[in-house]
Parts: sequence; structure tokens; C-alpha cells
Amino acid sequence: FAVWSATAGEGTPGVAVPPTPPPPALGVPGPAATATQPRVVVHVAGQVARPGVITLPAGARVADAVHAAGGVTPTAWVESLNLARTLVDGEQVRVPTVGETPPPPPPPTSTAQDDGGAVLDLNAATPEQLQQLPGVGPVTAQRIVAHREDIGGFVDVAQLLDVPGIGPNRFADLQARVRV
Repeated sequence: FAVWSATAGEGTPGVAVPPTPPPPALGVPGPAATATQPRVVVHVAGQVARPGVITLPAGARVADAVHAAGGVTPTAWVESLNLARTLVDGEQVRVPTVGETPPPPPPPTSTAQDDGGAVLDLNAATPEQLQQLPGVGPVTAQRIVAHREDIGGFVDVAQLLDVPGIGPNRFADLQARVRV
């Protein structure tokens, strides 16, 4: 009986098979979502049905943000976007109109880390971005930038030890949060 009832609607004219329920909408936390799960907040603008600020799980892609904004409009130039790119917290995803010059993607200065922090590129980070690192204030951030300029760019994160004010303990805190 179990096999018959599981296959009764298949191929039988006039018997409706109930549709599979759709997956939960992106950007809307499901019942298992908690405040401790890493999230990214992005602004989706341009040729989407519902532009605005959207919260998605960390690791979400541009395609997820566009989908959460209701999809694209008929005049959208989707081919100009890298829909597979991982989102960066705080970025704007702009879907251009056909023929419009697409905006550049955010600089590759950060990538998601397991602990929810960001990995900064020492050769591209601004003093403001450097100040987001543990134990780095305005003075140390300026020293890092000045040292970067003096040496023509970092080739190894260990060169942070040459920056005045960064000793072994501070370096240990920074090492996993920076890259070159």
C-alpha cells in the first residue's frame, strides 16, 4: 500500500501531485537562524524589483542579493555582474541598465574569516581600515602606512614587526587578520 500511495499520482491523468514547497526566501532568517550566525548587510540598487538594504548569511553571493531584492528588471544588464562573487559586508551591489558602465566591484581588501572578522590586505588597506584591527589606533595605522610606503609595499606579514609599536604580542593578534 505504501508504494502504491507514494506513486499513485505519477503518470495518472486527473490526479494532482502537491507541489514541493518553495525554499525560504533569502535575506529572511528561518526558524533556526540566530543572532550569533555571521551575516552580511548589503545595499542592492539599480535594476532590481525591490532595491534596498538586505541582510544575508555570511558567504552569500551577488546572485543571492539580487534574488533577495526581487530579481532583475527587464532592462537589467546581468552579464556585467559576477553573480558568483562572494558579498562583502557593507557593499553596494548595483545592477546596471543595458549599456550603462557597471561599477567596479569592491576592492579585495577583505574576505570572510571563520570568526566573522575580516582579513585586510596590508598593501591596500586605508588607515581607517587598519584601525579596525585589534590594538591598532590612528598612530599605529599611520605608522603601518608610512612603513608600507618606505619599503615599497609589504611582501610578508612578518614585516609588521618592523613597524614601531608592533611587537611580538601585537603581531600575534594581527597575523591571522592581515595578508599581502
